[in-house]
Amino acid sequence: MKIVIPGGSGQIGAMLARKFFADGHEVVVLSRKEGHSPWRIVEWDGETLGDWGSEFDGADVVINLAGRSVNCRYGARNRREIKDSRLKATRAVGQAIAESSLPPRVWLQASTATIYSHRYDSANDETTGILGGDEPNVPDTWRFSIDVAKSWEQAALEARTPNTRQVLLRSAITMSPDRGGAFDELLKLVRWGIGA
Repeated sequence: MKIVIPGGSGQIGAMLARKFFADGHEVVVLSRKEGHSPWRIVEWDGETLGDWGSEFDGADVVINLAGRSVNCRYGARNRREIKDSRLKATRAVGQAIAESSLPPRVWLQASTATIYSHRYDSANDETTGILGGDEPNVPDTWRFSIDVAKSWEQAALEARTPNTRQVLLRSAITMSPDRGGAFDELLKLVRWGIGA
């Protein structure tokens, strides 16, 4: 299979690319930065359709993971970059799929489980889950994250890609042994004597 991963230079993308490549698939990572890997890395700006769009023609799967890291303080600038990076990249991916002569069969679009309300009475899932943001006393940072999630999914759903199955991936924090991820941050806390 040919698998194209916009934003594939991040932690999750690197894990997926490594596994798919090891299994013998053709992997193309779209990235804003150059890198060295056994799979192909194609430069894109994460905002506008460019030559990179030709990679979608004949691809089997597109897995869009693009978006600025949320591992930061939620000041005004970072909030804007977090939201804008996700919306612009998702719209560009949607446009590339829509304009493909042989569009990919599946578009896996990153999202976040943060979209759900914070609750203990029942599990949240795609069928019965309650979207958050309207609960009383929701902290501002949670409301922001929920707004990002809803806007991000809406950007994907607005894409006109009738020949491509679209799947929204509502995931939570992903743990990995790779450097630079959430596990590293938690390990720091343990080393400082804060963890258990």
